[in-house]
Amino acid sequence: MEPYSIFIPLPSGARLHLRRFCGDPAGPPVFMLHGAIENGRIFYSGSGKGLAPYLARNGFDVFAADLRGRGNSTPSIDRSSHFGQTEAICEDIPAFINAISELRGDVPQHWLAHSWGGVLLSSVMARFPEYIGRVRSLVYFGTKRTIRVKNLHTLLKVNLVWELFCPLTIAMAGYLPARRMGIGSDSETAKSFRQSAAWVKNDAWVDSDDGFDYGAAAKRLALPPIWYIAAKNDHALGHPSDVRAFMEETGQQQERRYTVLARGNGNLHDYDHIDMLTHPDAMNDHFPQVMAWLRSEQPI
Repeated sequence: MEPYSIFIPLPSGARLHLRRFCGDPAGPPVFMLHGAIENGRIFYSGSGKGLAPYLARNGFDVFAADLRGRGNSTPSIDRSSHFGQTEAICEDIPAFINAISELRGDVPQHWLAHSWGGVLLSSVMARFPEYIGRVRSLVYFGTKRTIRVKNLHTLLKVNLVWELFCPLTIAMAGYLPARRMGIGSDSETAKSFRQSAAWVKNDAWVDSDDGFDYGAAAKRLALPPIWYIAAKNDHALGHPSDVRAFMEETGQQQERRYTVLARGNGNLHDYDHIDMLTHPDAMNDHFPQVMAWLRSEQPI
């Protein structure tokens, strides 16, 4: 089946976009969520490259999401966009999950996320633990919540660009046009930026809208098996030590795995935050291991 788009209407009038790569309509469903300043194209390309089409070719039913205003979701983010990650957690992601369930029924879903997308998925499970029963396993690529590592890369990308230059741009533009700035593939709203920046900087994992304590709720959860994948050359946005720190704060896990993609660990390259998903060699390197993980986590 050729990839096709699904549009999910929201009460606000916005539409969420879900790209389906269906290798087998009865295959295991996989939900993919991108991170900040990006969209679902981190998982696929127009030429058929990426993790989403790879899994589809191997019999999985894959759904790659664009959060509100990103990618092919409409309308695009501009200065009039006032939603943030609270809306992503409470409205957008549940809408994606429910849409997949409507198509596939009660079949357990695998959830895969890149970067900040993993924080959002963990937040959904903390806030709505009833969704945990729908999840067979999770795979997080380069997911961290806080950035504690200190090096030249964090000085430039975090302290200078994210903490200084981005707020100035938002003050002038009313939102963060990250693609125009050359620092990402999609825009972020002012609210989304403010909320995510607060979580990165502080130990508290609390919703700024209503005070919901995700950190406290997460510690009480019994979560599905999770694989945390970091990359050796990811020096700032998902440093291996920050990925491990997130692993330690996300509740009781039935099974967890932690991997650093590096030549020293048997990989073809020392990958970074982006090319861990986009490198041409990933398909012959760690993608088969991800597929094996998903297959091993199928219900008996």
